[in-house]
Amino acid sequence: MFRRLFVFFAFALAMAAPAAAQDAADAIVRLNRLESQFRQLSGQMEQLQYENRQLKEQLRKFQEDVEFRFQEGRGGGGSKPPAATPARPAQPSAQPTQPQRRSDVFDPAETPDAPGAPRPLGSTPPSAPVADAGAGRPMPLPGGQLAGIGSLIEQDEQAGVDGAPLDVNPGGTAALPQGAIADQRPGPSVAATSVGNPRADFDAAYASFTQKQYDQAEMGFRRFLQSNPRDKLVPEATFWLGETYLVRARYREAAEQFLNVSADHPDTPKAPDALLRLGIALNGLGAKDRACAVFAELDRKYPQASAPVRQASEREQKRIKCS
Repeated sequence: MFRRLFVFFAFALAMAAPAAAQDAADAIVRLNRLESQFRQLSGQMEQLQYENRQLKEQLRKFQEDVEFRFQEGRGGGGSKPPAATPARPAQPSAQPTQPQRRSDVFDPAETPDAPGAPRPLGSTPPSAPVADAGAGRPMPLPGGQLAGIGSLIEQDEQAGVDGAPLDVNPGGTAALPQGAIADQRPGPSVAATSVGNPRADFDAAYASFTQKQYDQAEMGFRRFLQSNPRDKLVPEATFWLGETYLVRARYREAAEQFLNVSADHPDTPKAPDALLRLGIALNGLGAKDRACAVFAELDRKYPQASAPVRQASEREQKRIKCS
């Protein structure tokens, strides 16, 4: 009797074991799905936060531009616009009243010489192009500071100055890869989250760059810089982010990143190369005088730079005919 009961219990346990294993496997699958959905939601939230910051920045610039144009139209030179005078109560009259004009509205007929007043076509002198400013002489850089380049980048962001593609880099190969197309569109939003490993994030972005997936590499380096602002790889990631712009002829964004490396991390190994690329990007913007000044600063500040960097600097100075 006991033997039969023992056999029955053993058989029942053998039948229940596969069901328990199946339930555990189902639970693991559900957990994996939930984790994947959570990562996707986190990525979407980060994208929305980034785009919200971009919209706030655009709104701020638009408000500043409107205020500047208003002050320029008033000819106040930065002073606050005067408050509108209170309108007097309308007097009864048999004639229909004309709509009153605000006292703070700019009237070009009253002040024809004020800034912003319309001019006859052809009466204003033409502006000098950026490439000719300075008559081809290198711009002085006192104390090794890259004077005026930051403001040039901001001006180009509004003016949209384009330049011709360049043809050399430190390795002596073409700066624009075969089949590259100049792309002036704004970069894509950062749509994915960091994996929590700075080195892995950097390596993934660099792998995309070596495979000529420049949009994906740009996203990867931007995500790395946002997630790891104090990591030791920040100078190198900033440099390669600038490279993703340079190979697509987006010279303003490239110059901005190379300037960040040169100004914020002047003692890093990538600093001489970043200064060389800054000169290339500035020449691509049409700012030949500033590009020549940057090449001269590279030779002065980094005499110990590697031979490929020095040779590329010499080739660039000869190519664009720096005096």
